[in-house]
Amino acid sequence: MNERMFNVGKIVNTHGIRGEVKVLRISDFEERFAPGEKLCVIKDKQTIELTIAAHRVHKGFDLLQFEGYTNINEVEDFKGCKLKINETQLTELDQDEYYYHEIIGCEVFTAAGENIGKIKEILSPGANDVWVVKQKVGKDILIPYIDDVVTKVDVASKKIVVEPMEGLLD
Repeated sequence: MNERMFNVGKIVNTHGIRGEVKVLRISDFEERFAPGEKLCVIKDKQTIELTIAAHRVHKGFDLLQFEGYTNINEVEDFKGCKLKINETQLTELDQDEYYYHEIIGCEVFTAAGENIGKIKEILSPGANDVWVVKQKVGKDILIPYIDDVVTKVDVASKKIVVEPMEGLLD
């Protein structure tokens, strides 16, 4: 499989005895986990294609059941595996919308040109995403993805410009 694969979730545990898995979502597309959608799990360097049979949300996690997997023993090995989609499954985005994989790895600069660091992960705690920036020295900085703070995103050159709110960089 030469296609690029993209993470959309991570199986963190099994749920119950009927083959459901508990998934930490890394996608903000609601339809990503709809019944009938296809996902892949990479297990022992093998790509296993799965079709979603059922989806529900429970205590902040997505619970998925896959077609042909009806027993906890059949999904036990998937714990810790990432759920992936291939490039052809990416959804068209509106202007000023970005995929996580386009943002992670970007260098972050202030409007004055100071390099703050590199985005290492994205958190989705609520109303807006929070970008975690790893500094060369010191602790990580959390940048809210809101218009007042993130002033320019150039994924082609992997460069983001921010206008830090007071106290953001302290």
